[in-house]
Amino acid sequence: MDRFNEILKTIDDYVWGLPLIIAILCVGIFLSFRVKFLQIFHLHKGFYFMFKKEKGSNGGEISSFAALCTALSATIGTGNIVGVATAVGVLAGGPGALFWMWVAAFFGMSTKYAECFLAVKYRKLDKNGHALGGPFYYIEYGMGRRWKWLACVFAFFGACVGLFGIGTFSQINGITSAVQNYFDPQRETTVSIFGKEYTLAVVISGVIITLFAALVIIGGIKRISGVAQIVVPFMAILYVIAAVSIIVFNAEKLPGAISTIFTSAFNMKAVAGGTIPMMFVAMQKGVARGIFSNEAGLGSAPIAAAAAKTKEPVRQGLVSMMGTFIDTIVICTMTGLAIVMMGSYEAINPVTNAPYEGVEVTTHAFRNGFSFLPSGVPAFVMMLCLVFFAFTTILGWNYYGERCVEYLFSGSKKAVSVYRYLYIAAIAFGPYMTVSAVWTVADIFNGLMAIPNLIALLALNKVVADDTKVYIYKLKRSRRLKKLRRRRHSHET
Repeated sequence: MDRFNEILKTIDDYVWGLPLIIAILCVGIFLSFRVKFLQIFHLHKGFYFMFKKEKGSNGGEISSFAALCTALSATIGTGNIVGVATAVGVLAGGPGALFWMWVAAFFGMSTKYAECFLAVKYRKLDKNGHALGGPFYYIEYGMGRRWKWLACVFAFFGACVGLFGIGTFSQINGITSAVQNYFDPQRETTVSIFGKEYTLAVVISGVIITLFAALVIIGGIKRISGVAQIVVPFMAILYVIAAVSIIVFNAEKLPGAISTIFTSAFNMKAVAGGTIPMMFVAMQKGVARGIFSNEAGLGSAPIAAAAAKTKEPVRQGLVSMMGTFIDTIVICTMTGLAIVMMGSYEAINPVTNAPYEGVEVTTHAFRNGFSFLPSGVPAFVMMLCLVFFAFTTILGWNYYGERCVEYLFSGSKKAVSVYRYLYIAAIAFGPYMTVSAVWTVADIFNGLMAIPNLIALLALNKVVADDTKVYIYKLKRSRRLKKLRRRRHSHET
């Protein structure tokens, strides 16, 4: 297993090397200029359109808000709790990784806008209103049929990301680890599976989550979006309230934490035992975890956006852009600040005499942040949030993976059904994979999935810029006309 982990790490370092990190950031920066930093000047429109029902919307299967919740269900998951902890850990990128997550998210908002805009513009609707869209369709129909091979490459990697990466192993592993840390942290009750000891908490929680996931997944997009609309907003608000409470109750530590984050982000000191400056390690881990968390540039969210009942690609792009803001700028920031403020990123586990790993880091922060409460209370809140976040991510990525398979096999229901059951089997197997292998596999497929999508975004940037300019102009003109009508009406009365 150690040899296998070494091989995975080598591949991961190659895929997520500086070239891809620079490419993702540069595409985000380039698109930000092309849409005139829409993520700043039109952020309020995204909030407004989230809840404002569109008049005369056509096509699609679910509302714009439901599409956003479906996308958020796939993004708000272990990346927000375990991923952030992994990135800022003392053995990884350190607190400075959080700063680079912010940078990636800021420019990633324009990337998310562009890809979701294109998803609606080039989607295909059948006679039953079933929507199929995403990078594979805007590559084929936006760039031209001769690029269909690139669309197939994206769809293949997308299906793999769901089956072997973000959708299954990492999420169920995060859930079972959280349940174990709460119910049996000392690993007192164990059983032998695959020649290795696992706690009953891991086994039982793994079986329960697999069964519940199977029941929802078999119901398709409408059942998935229905669950997402209820669970995602509730759990996101609960988690943010808990994290903000830690910051408020320990406000005296906030200035020091912010200083540590910025100092670490630009630390040029070499990593112990190596020659790579810590700044580049923090940048790599921060951007990688940021992309893992909000998925801007990967091309996953556009698959959900394409299912929205809307006639305006720009409008849905603005709504979908809010996913990156909510996921990283809000939720990941809350997690990161709590971890740094409480010093959990460098805390030592008294049982193993080694730094805390994964969800243990965030749990340590919550326990110390709410030190005036019984230790079981914050630990229970952490476990509950992680379980529901990860569960909805499992559902969202199943939908993404199925749409990728549907494209690859020309709408074959049999192929989709086979993928669906393989997906459920992967969920069942996930708890028994090692943490390091889980995250490394997820990182590798993330990077490979991003490449075809980034090529398409660059190729179609003029379409995005031109249509955005026209739509924004129409909005401004419409508002001017409304103001003139109100003034005339007021003058007449």
